Amino acid sequence: MEYTPALKKKYREEIIPALMKQFNYSSTMQVPRLVKITLNQGIGQATADKKLIEQGVQEMTAIAGQKAVQTVATRDISNFKLRKKMPIGVKVTLRRDRMYEFLERLITVSLPRIRDFRGVSNKLDGRGNYTLGIREQIVFPEIDIDKINKILGLEITFVTTARTDEEGYALLKEFGIPFKDIKK
Repeated sequence: MEYTPALKKKYREEIIPALMKQFNYSSTMQVPRLVKITLNQGIGQATADKKLIEQGVQEMTAIAGQKAVQTVATRDISNFKLRKKMPIGVKVTLRRDRMYEFLERLITVSLPRIRDFRGVSNKLDGRGNYTLGIREQIVFPEIDIDKINKILGLEITFVTTARTDEEGYALLKEFGIPFKDIKK
């Protein structure tokens, strides 16, 4: 018996039929799906302190369960004391089973730990993709608060095959992402 993440199973058994009914798709291949989740953390202070990048890589690796890579500056910016190819951030791209496992941990454990949490913004990018900003990396249980010397935020981008924001929103809502309700 092969292991299948719970959200992947839910997608196949519940979300596909629900979205087919909602948008009147004729084939299951028309149903939007989650392609990848990208975690990105910009560490601007890394120009002064090189240890911040190493710590960022360790934290993002712990959060994602997959090795994080450094991102580097593409050009010189003198006002920020930034040189080309200087490390300035950390990123991880999750696909397939790891993506579903991360999404489940995010929805059930991390988001409820955010202080004064009332749901996430419901603004998508126009093509059915969604980016969620988290102000503090300490909402993830994988991070040991005692070993942190700087609280940093990160961005989580959900890339879908949806053609419109409406389809992308419906897909992410079915997965269980707690969007804010729009009061009109």
